[in-house]
Amino acid sequence: MPIEKIRNRFFRKELEVNALLEITQAVNNNLPEEDLYKIFEFTLRANLQLDRMALYVKEDDWECKVQFGTIKDFTELPMDTGCLNIKSITQLDSVDLSISCFSEFDIIIPILHKERLLAFVFLKSVKVDDHEAETTFVQALSNIILVAIENKRLARRQLEQQAFLRDMEIAKNVQHNLFPKNLPDTEKLEVKAFYQPSQTVGGDYYDYIEIPDQNQFMVCIADVSGKGIPAALLMSNFQAVLRTLSRKGQNLKEVVHELNYQLVANANGENFITFFMAVYDYDTKELRYVNAGHNPPVMLNVTGKAQQLTEGTTILGAFEPLPFLSTGSVEDVDAFSLFLFTDGVTETFNDEGDEYGPERLEAFLKEHQTVPLEEMHTNLIKELNEFGSGRPFSDDLTFLSCRVNNVPA
Repeated sequence: MPIEKIRNRFFRKELEVNALLEITQAVNNNLPEEDLYKIFEFTLRANLQLDRMALYVKEDDWECKVQFGTIKDFTELPMDTGCLNIKSITQLDSVDLSISCFSEFDIIIPILHKERLLAFVFLKSVKVDDHEAETTFVQALSNIILVAIENKRLARRQLEQQAFLRDMEIAKNVQHNLFPKNLPDTEKLEVKAFYQPSQTVGGDYYDYIEIPDQNQFMVCIADVSGKGIPAALLMSNFQAVLRTLSRKGQNLKEVVHELNYQLVANANGENFITFFMAVYDYDTKELRYVNAGHNPPVMLNVTGKAQQLTEGTTILGAFEPLPFLSTGSVEDVDAFSLFLFTDGVTETFNDEGDEYGPERLEAFLKEHQTVPLEEMHTNLIKELNEFGSGRPFSDDLTFLSCRVNNVPA
């Protein structure tokens, strides 16, 4: 072999080694993806004397990340699906191309990592001292770059996932702190609640508030649209306003109007809340309530007669001011039970696509009217699980039971 050809081949190999060192150093320096693509392009154009190339990378879809020397703008062209089954360096004239402009190239180099297809390099080979540019080197160089970029992408997704999990944990703690720590369990008043989110953080809320200076108590339940930290923070603000207003003894209409005003102001029309609240007065033996677009709670008197509490207004957060608002009232009640729930209860479906529904719920409550509340809740969860054939609940499961015995001794 002539000395000149040996010298040229040695020089080309030296360029390749230097290119690998430069690429490796760039990867070790944790350069941004855009910089890695630029170094990749420069190396192929300057060091390896390629004059036409396109690099397609698989992200959410196939995207052309690098191109030079081409007639067409491949950043505006979709990946040729005829290439997707190629697993080794291939001459393009042996591939059935669906997009004719890919005939600008004559070689396709697939880039794989652990059998996963990362990218395709399309290039037009050139002659260097009667030798084709080293396609295997192009493949090695591309593999280093693209595996590094893929690892950066995976690391970024992992960090995003960790941030998401931290956010969920924060939201979970915020939501957990919204629920009352202690519920009354006396001969005069017993309150029990159950909450099971369908995801890490749900959108349901319940509460019990004593109003001792007026010899009253309040119970409520709500369902906020949306999940995660925004929903948890919104519900936290909602609870703060509710507790402040309730303890001031303001009437129900004032409370609901203010809750709606604050929700519209804070949620910017992006979140809505269905809400039910009831206040019982031990002295007057009257239960007053407002239902704001929520599933009607069921009230049972001592004879087992059921009443759904429907009076009120529309969902909160949709209109300011509210288009209508009325309060409901049940008078002269000294012994009764009240069951508040969110739609995860009645919208449990069986294998035939039938929902559990309010009729089955009312029948269950009548049957369990004298059963201790804790046991009743356990039986209801069992019944819902059996009705849904043990499938995971598609929505949050939340309910609160309240039994009042205000009969004079």
